[in-house]
Amino acid sequence: MTLTTNLNLFDQFLVPKLLGMSLLIPAMLLTTLLIYNPQDRWLSNPLTTLQAWLIAKTTKQIMIPVNKPGHKWSLMLISLLTMLILNNLLGLLPYTFTPTTQLSMNMALALPLWLATVLIGLRNKPASSLAHLLPEGTPTPLIPILILIETISLLIRPIALAVRLTANLTAGHLLMHLISTAALNLMTTSTLLAGLTLFILALLMLLEIAVAMIQAYVFTLLLSLYLQENV
Repeated sequence: MTLTTNLNLFDQFLVPKLLGMSLLIPAMLLTTLLIYNPQDRWLSNPLTTLQAWLIAKTTKQIMIPVNKPGHKWSLMLISLLTMLILNNLLGLLPYTFTPTTQLSMNMALALPLWLATVLIGLRNKPASSLAHLLPEGTPTPLIPILILIETISLLIRPIALAVRLTANLTAGHLLMHLISTAALNLMTTSTLLAGLTLFILALLMLLEIAVAMIQAYVFTLLLSLYLQENV
């Protein structure tokens, strides 16, 4: 019974398949349909105006720590942020699948982008990029140890990006699943406790909406900070 319950609890994170083919990529691309495409007209639609204002403000906020040579990354970063936010929020709807709960997908996003920032730094200013591995004024006996520690901390960055996003979303989904199951079981025994549990579930839902947006923002912001170190 316990094994069956655990399997049912984690079934929501299984990648859906149709005719033996994974639906992970279609689930990701489906979010692009929610982005409003402006049309050629003299008077702008209020939705278009709001969308353009939000994109402009968010892009400005993300690119604040980045020097001007790195501003060419603004389109990529804002596109990444939009995709992550939409995927995270859609995953909170019933009977939906959240692609960003898959560690493999998050690693596929974090690893190439992090590697691109490192390669840019090695190409543009190799001496400065390598200097980050050894803080100035380090005692001679500690040089090999510090180089090893800094190298490990550099290589672990994409793993930290992917695990942070996966863990926060997975924990939230599991907690919502457990509380909703408890509320459903309490309806037959105590209406008061069931109502209190549903109220807690509603508050948790609001918290998860905030977490979904914050985690997407943190993922993109950290990439912009890595970019700043190398441009």
